[in-house]
Amino acid sequence: MAKKISFVNMKGGVGKSTLAAQLAYEFAIVLEWSKRILVIDLDPQFNVSQFLLGAVTYDSQILKKNAPTTWHIFEQHTHVPGYPPPAPLKPDSVVYHAKKYSHGGLVDLIPSRLELAFSIRNPSQKEYLLSQLVTPLEKNYDIILIDCPPTESVFTTAAYLTSDYILVPVKPEYLSSIGLPLLDNSLAEFASNSNKKPPKVAGVVFNFTSNYAPEEIRAKKEVKEECAKHGWYLLEKEVPYSKSIAKSAREGQPLRWTSYSRTKQIERLHAVAKEVAGIVGI
Repeated sequence: MAKKISFVNMKGGVGKSTLAAQLAYEFAIVLEWSKRILVIDLDPQFNVSQFLLGAVTYDSQILKKNAPTTWHIFEQHTHVPGYPPPAPLKPDSVVYHAKKYSHGGLVDLIPSRLELAFSIRNPSQKEYLLSQLVTPLEKNYDIILIDCPPTESVFTTAAYLTSDYILVPVKPEYLSSIGLPLLDNSLAEFASNSNKKPPKVAGVVFNFTSNYAPEEIRAKKEVKEECAKHGWYLLEKEVPYSKSIAKSAREGQPLRWTSYSRTKQIERLHAVAKEVAGIVGI
């Protein structure tokens, strides 16, 4: 069955969507893995959806056609008075083929849309719908990556119910560690309320590092202390800041195929992917 990893941090702006997309590409295109990847976008801002499909394709194939998205997953049982009850959502109907490579690797996507935020208004019993839909899809994939929004909500619970592991991207700057104790509380509350074991924190990874002193050094020290307090592994490898990462989103390409991206940056991203693969057994 697929390894299921959620990208979670209760602080925004740490690069969850970017890292999820880049690791999806890395696991799919690098020959040592050549994995079948499914990315699930649980963020109403739908950044990873636009990254993987491209803004033009996302607009034409998802929005204009009102195609199924994660919003449809959470609202599939919503009955509007005066209309017939909605038909059950078929798992395959919400999956879009973003990239496929000749050596067998591929990246598929369950996209999001802005209206997903409306699902928070009436969250009762919706948290189980994602895991129920994903279960029959698992046989088609080696890895499932779930991009989560930065605030605690029904989507966080849905990700916990669906995931085996959590990967926590952290940007080393002031208040960088603020999301870590919130995440610990979130996991403890999930275990208490659901009577289920929460997914394992695979690790915390520094994202967008720049070696800026003294602020980054201080921030890293604070994150290390939080990780030690909660017993979480801090990845040895880091993802440095690079303008090529932003460019890769614009070009709709993995970093290693982005124009003028530096070999050293590509190698560092690959090292992070390799460390994550070792942790979760990919």
